[in-house]
Order: sequence, then C-alpha cells, then structure tokens
Amino acid sequence: MHYVYTLLSTKDKNLYVGCTNNLRRRLAEHDEGESFATAPRRPFKLAYYEAYVAEDDALRREKMLKLRGQARKHLMTRLVASLRQAQN
Repeated sequence: MHYVYTLLSTKDKNLYVGCTNNLRRRLAEHDEGESFATAPRRPFKLAYYEAYVAEDDALRREKMLKLRGQARKHLMTRLVASLRQAQN
C-alpha cells in the first residue's frame, strides 16, 4: 500500500504533503526530525491521508497536490473546514 499524506505543523500551522509506503514509520521520522524539509516545523499532526495500491498513482496524486493547482485548493478547503469543525 502507498500513501499520500498531509501533515499539519502545530508550530507554524503550515501543511506538508508527502508520499510513503509505510505511513507510521514516515510519521515517526517527521516527528523525530529525520526529514530535512520538516525538522524545523515539528511537531506534526496527521491531517489527512489517501491510500493507493499502485505507487505510480500515489506519486501522481502527491505531485498534483504539491503543484498548488485545483487539487491542492480543493483539499486545503476540505482540511480547513474539518479543522474548524474540530475546534468547535
């Protein structure tokens, strides 16, 4: 199984999109500062993830979300609405 995930930095409230074949391991790596790109933004909460059977599909989806196009805009709108709901 391959996963595309979105992390929320509780430090600066920014979102990070990534892809992995082992979601639990990758989340631990982010929280332990083993990822250069996200180490200064720790700690994180898993905000969202999608599961894919094919690695190519997951990589394609990650790329779509990172390009800041309609796919990213739609996901961010959904996440913001979910976060607001969770705070109430």
